Amino acid sequence: LVRYTHQRINKNVFKNPEQVVQNIHNVTGHIYNKLKAEQNGSISPSRRVLQIVPAKDGKLWHIDDAGDYWRTYVFIEHASTLEVMSGTDLAYKVGKAVGTFQKQLSDYAGPVLYETIPRFHDMHWRYAQLDEAVASDKADRLSSVKDEVDFLQANRARGMILSDGLANGTLKSGITHNDTKLNNILFDDATGEAICMIDLDTVMPGTVLFDTGDLIRTATNTGAEDERDLSKVGFNADLFRALIGGYMSEASEFLTDYEKSLIAESGRVFAQIMAVRFLTDYLNGDVYYKIERPSHNLDRTRTQLTLMKSMDAQKTEIESIMRDLGIGLSER
Repeated sequence: LVRYTHQRINKNVFKNPEQVVQNIHNVTGHIYNKLKAEQNGSISPSRRVLQIVPAKDGKLWHIDDAGDYWRTYVFIEHASTLEVMSGTDLAYKVGKAVGTFQKQLSDYAGPVLYETIPRFHDMHWRYAQLDEAVASDKADRLSSVKDEVDFLQANRARGMILSDGLANGTLKSGITHNDTKLNNILFDDATGEAICMIDLDTVMPGTVLFDTGDLIRTATNTGAEDERDLSKVGFNADLFRALIGGYMSEASEFLTDYEKSLIAESGRVFAQIMAVRFLTDYLNGDVYYKIERPSHNLDRTRTQLTLMKSMDAQKTEIESIMRDLGIGLSER
């Protein structure tokens, strides 16, 4: 018995669903071929990467009568996702899984991937959106968030390092997952080992530091992304050490020295870009992110800002961890 996962693609987020599926097909095909050629593990290649099943007409998607796009994967049995970072052992596995994904794609030479969400992690563009939201103050909320706006403006230049690096060529462009949170990794039910990355809709070109940044931001936060009690929010250095240890066990050979030097900073950059996005939406009247309370986007903003400040407060510890792992740091 073979089971399948049948999913509808969100046309509100992805304006060209065909490009989304084509990107996934190119990436998963490359990974599958590498796994098949290696065959050096006990886990079958078919369990270590998603596999798209074509429709009857041979296309990688199906369009229903309502004009919605659907795609189908082979369902990976006896595997699960996790929602809670339970400790350093899991953090190591998560870091290793992301490093493995990047390593598998580090020699990709297939068709150029589409940019399915234009300027997704372009910090310049995100700040331009914030500037516009501040200037228009559509929801009449600016007076209540002066401190948040001032902090983000004070950190504006520092947050540009990844976007500028891609633009000026000091950071090479590769393939990024763009949503490297814990529940986008599939774990084997029997062994507890990470099998593969899932939710590949946002796979597209970018610096691999987009993925390390989001990985650090989501995996090392001691609180929920929308935590209202900011005393619960902070940067967990022990989880960071395990996370990056696992990541570097796979990624060290394909990263440049400059990329390695920005690993820790990428986590702060991603807390910053999310703070900018959440605050922009709050000022615009909550038009993008789903909310459950009027202050939801502001709560999310403050959580990210608190995480940034916690990272800054532990600068010496972070530097020590990176030295222990044999990684140089960029001057900041």
